[in-house]
Formats: sequence, structure tokens, C-alpha cells
Amino acid sequence: MRIALAGRRGWLLSVLLLAVSPQGSTDVASTLDGLADETVALAEEIWEHAELGYLETRSTQRLQSYLEDNGFHVRAGVADIPTAFVAQYGKGSPVIGIMAEFDALPGLSQKALPHEAARIEGAAGHACGHHLFGAASASAGVAVAEWLKTEKRRGTVRVYGTPAEEGGSGKVYMTRTGLFDDVDVMLHWHPSDRNDASAYSTTSNKSGRFRFYGVAAHAAGAPHQGRSALDGVEAMNFMVNLMREHVPQESRIHYVITDGGDAPNIVPRFAEVYYYVRHPKVEMVKKLFERVVTAAEAGALGTSTRMDYEVMHGNYPVLPNETLAAVVDGHLRALGGISYTDAEREFAEQIRETAGVNTGFALESASEVQPFALGQRMGSTDVGDVSWLVPTVGFGTATWVPGTSAHSWQAVAAGGMSIGHKGMMLAARLLAVTAVDLYKDADLIRRARDEFEDRRGTDFEYEALLGDRDPPLDYRL
Repeated sequence: MRIALAGRRGWLLSVLLLAVSPQGSTDVASTLDGLADETVALAEEIWEHAELGYLETRSTQRLQSYLEDNGFHVRAGVADIPTAFVAQYGKGSPVIGIMAEFDALPGLSQKALPHEAARIEGAAGHACGHHLFGAASASAGVAVAEWLKTEKRRGTVRVYGTPAEEGGSGKVYMTRTGLFDDVDVMLHWHPSDRNDASAYSTTSNKSGRFRFYGVAAHAAGAPHQGRSALDGVEAMNFMVNLMREHVPQESRIHYVITDGGDAPNIVPRFAEVYYYVRHPKVEMVKKLFERVVTAAEAGALGTSTRMDYEVMHGNYPVLPNETLAAVVDGHLRALGGISYTDAEREFAEQIRETAGVNTGFALESASEVQPFALGQRMGSTDVGDVSWLVPTVGFGTATWVPGTSAHSWQAVAAGGMSIGHKGMMLAARLLAVTAVDLYKDADLIRRARDEFEDRRGTDFEYEALLGDRDPPLDYRL
């Protein structure tokens, strides 16, 4: 197995890692010191590629090559997704999986600067930090594999390359295919503006593209001969907006009009609107989505247009596991948070000036660990589906300036420089030391499984919210 030696970034990263390395680090965490230079280079390369969901060709190849070079056997193109992969090292039980994401977001290209400046105008950017996610998870897997080899331990570590988290539900197709069925515990993490290992749930989420078909005509000369597809979209949107008063307060419904016609003087013969529906409970998301469908049908009926729709993605809420989360939280407190250099603090202060709001989190909170709690978050992730089939635990580290929102240019900027790299290496350490605990403690796995089965219920049967559709490999085109 190849452990990278310090290169041109090595001295700097050694200094950076001192800020997140507690006394008495385990061997597996120390291994990551040797991997730091290569991990940062990997993250930087994926950050520069900034490829959209299901189009992450170079990013996935880079991660796969890195894992293969370090002794992993890689299966590429799993679940009928060209950019998905499973990389495995070792044999037998327990099987510990680590999720790795690597897709970017459209229109958020940004340089690693504390002011808004696109790298490539109109291009994608890593505004959710998935370049850090994928690189940290891959390096954690390499460090765990080295530990298994050195300790002559029986067990398997898998790194799952999971594309298109941003609206593409890549993990759902991988779940539906059975790729996680023999895993004992799944680990994941996510870039954040704080360090937090709380046991939390998310919202379930179902989305759809609603397409309206009308009749084109001259908008001035013969409007009576036309039937406006855009009128259908607007009628649907009006009714859904009225519906907001009569849904549970935990619900979230958002949309964008993706096609509103060709020109003002042509009655639009085609229009499309793209909806997301969220709620903490799967059954409520199903009901709310059907009400949105009914509004679309009514919009078409009232405007004499025709409508069809395509379910684009659907995610379960994350099923929390306090047993596992408590272990991760303990390690996070031992490792500590992120310390800024003077230059990083200046960068962070400039970033905060651009936010324009009082975030409630001081810059010093990057060095702190948030109180452990059982909570509900309003975002969604396809990690949710995995968590209903395998005991799963995740956490966040401060890769962004405290107060930074995900999906912002500020997140892209911090993720492309040393602040993001520090948080990434902390995450890699935390994944690795948690995995080692699981290999060493069969009772911990059993207790996590007991809680998992108790929360899920004995009568649970998994049914993907997106149905039996094929992966929408062109959803970003």
C-alpha cells in the first residue's frame, strides 16, 4: 500500500494538521498525516473539475485511481450509473462502508477568494463541498485499509462512490440495487460551517418536472387560436401557492420555471416547471406530492392544455442512530475543531462581511464542537435511503467560515483553500478512528443494529420514493 510522502504542500499541511491533531492520536489517524498532501491535491483537482451530477467522469476516475493505487479493488459503473463505484479492501466481517460524494452545483463557479469572482462564468462550482467529501472519505478508507493490513485484522472496508446527490438521488439507485445489503455500518460526513456529530434526521423529498403542452399562435394577431402552456404552469403555481396555507408547517415546497416559452409574441406551446416537495415523514411527502399533481391537472384543465409529469428523484429522511452518533461525538471532542492562522482569519472575516446577516456563530466556533443533540433538519439527502437499510452515522466539520450557507459562492471559496482543507482532514480522521472502533468492538455494532431495528420497526418494507424509474443520467443537461 502506498502512503504519500510530503510534497510541495507537505510542510504547510503538517503545520495545519497540528491544529486538529490531539495528543495520543491513534495509528490510523497518524496514517492520515502521510496522506494529507495527496488528499488535498485530490480535493483541489475535483474542485477545479466541478462536474454536475451523473456527469462526474473525471472526478470519479480520479477517486477510483487513487483507491486502486492504494490496494482497493474497484467495481465501476454499478447500479447502471457510469460514475458510481464500489471500492473494497479486505475480507470477511465486519463490513464497514464509507460514502463519498463528488458532484457540484450549476452556476456557482467561484475562485478561492473572499469576494465574488467566478472561475468560469456560468459554470458549476462545489458549493456543497462534495470535493472535500469524496477526498476525505477516500483517504479515510485508505488509512483504515492500512490499519487492517498492519493489525492483520479480518474485516472489509468499502468506499462507495455515490454520484448526483444534488437532486439526482444516486444513492437511492444504489440502495435499490442492493449494494448496501451486506454492510454492517455505513459512515458519512458533510462539509459544514460548524463541527457537529449530533444524531439528527432530515426531510424526505420528492421532486417532479411538470410539462404543459399548448397550441402556438400569434399572440397579437390570433391569440384566440392559441392555448398557452405557460398559462397552465402559472395556474398550477397559483394553486400550489394557495395550498401552502393548508399543509403541515414542517412542509417545504419550492419550484422553478425551467421553460416558459420562446418569445412574447408567440403563445407558448410548451412550458415546464420543476417542483420539490419535502416533509420529515415519507407518507406525508407522498400525500403532498399528489396534491401538487392534482393542482397541475387542474391547471391543464382550466387552460385547455395537456400536462404530463416525470418524477425526478425521491429521498427518505435520515434514520438517526444515537448509539453510533455518541461514539463519533466522543472522537470529535477528542480531536477538537479547527484553528485559523492569521491569514485564514482575515479571509474568514472578509467572507462574513459579504453574508450581510447576523449568523449567530462567531468565528471562534470553528474551533468548538457543538452540543450533542437529537434534532430535525430541513434539508434532504439520499443518505436517508441508505440509513433505512443499514445502521448509518454522519457528522459535519467546519470546512466553511462559521455562518456560511451551503449552496453559496462563499462555500465554494472556503472549500477551495486551507480552511476547507483543514476541515476535510479532520473529517478523514474522524471517519477512520470511528471505523477502527467498529472493527474492534462487535458489541458496538450489535447495539447500533438493535437501535436501528427498534427505530425502523419490524414491519418496515423499503419502497423507493422515485419508483422503478431508471437513473436520470441527463437530468443536468
